[in-house]
This record gives sequence, C-alpha cells and structure tokens, in this order.
Amino acid sequence: MSLRMIHRCQLGQDDPIVDVGAGTSRLIDDLLGVGYRDVSLLDISANALDRVQDRRDDRSDLIERIVANVTTWEPGRSYKLWHDRAVLHFLTEPERRQGYLDALHAGLERGGQFIVATFALGGPEKCSGLPVVRYGADDLAALLGEAWMLQEVEREDHMTPGGRVQPFTWCRFRRD
Repeated sequence: MSLRMIHRCQLGQDDPIVDVGAGTSRLIDDLLGVGYRDVSLLDISANALDRVQDRRDDRSDLIERIVANVTTWEPGRSYKLWHDRAVLHFLTEPERRQGYLDALHAGLERGGQFIVATFALGGPEKCSGLPVVRYGADDLAALLGEAWMLQEVEREDHMTPGGRVQPFTWCRFRRD
C-alpha cells in the first residue's frame, strides 16, 4: 500500500522522502529498487536503523538515518514526501500529537505530500498493549487543518502475523 501511494505522488527520483517510524521496514528496499536516491529513515530506535543500514550497506550513501522522537524532532531540511505507516495513531496525548504536527509542518515543503496510515474507526483500541487513536479520513483532515488537501483515501484490512484483521485508514494529503 505504501509503495502504491508513493507512486501516485509522481515524485522525481531525487526528491527527498522521509519515512517516519521506519523501524526495520522493507519500504526502503522498495524505494531504492525503483530508483529513489534521497531517503531519510526516522525512528526512535537506533538498533532498528542499524539493522536496515547493515541490510542495505550496498546503498547506504542514499539513506540518511535519523534517530529521534518525531514528537520533539526539529527537521534540518525539507522533504517532498512524509510517509508514516502507524506512528500517528500511537500519539494519544494532545501535546505529543502537536509535536508531531509541528515537525510535519517544519519538515514538509509547501506542495509536498503526506501519506499516513492509522488504525481506522472501528479498529483495535490497543496495539502491542498500547492505546491508540483511531481515525477516519475526516478526522485526519480536521487534525491537519485547512492548509492540507485530501488527495486520496483507502481502507486496508491488514492481516497480523497472528491472523487477526486490523482495519487501517490510508490517506494522502497535499500541503498547500
């Protein structure tokens, strides 16, 4: 789903992308595989990013590793695309959500795109024992405000390794 939505952004191969909450995701492998050359991976876990670095040592010059908490992160550059699969919904406290939004506004250039996946309305109330906030597209649009234009919405029924279905809301927004 991430790669499909990223392709719809119509980015150039040198446009900067940040994957927030990247962990050990294989999205970086897919992005490098289709030719993107400026990808930043942000995660709170240095260990997770080290594992990706070891796995992609052949292309490490194209990856910037950022060990940070996105709710307090101050981006040092602007990105054309901000990708977040499942970070925002863990931010249950208003001040942490505001910190995330502050980083998003500081780090995404005008005209840039924001892809976000969260637990959907009716989805689980907890993940890995942690409470989450569930969102529909209207909720996400209201959270972002008027400067963001909703480009597309998809719902995904994600199958967990344990065989449970978790409904996700996927949205792509463009920043005016």
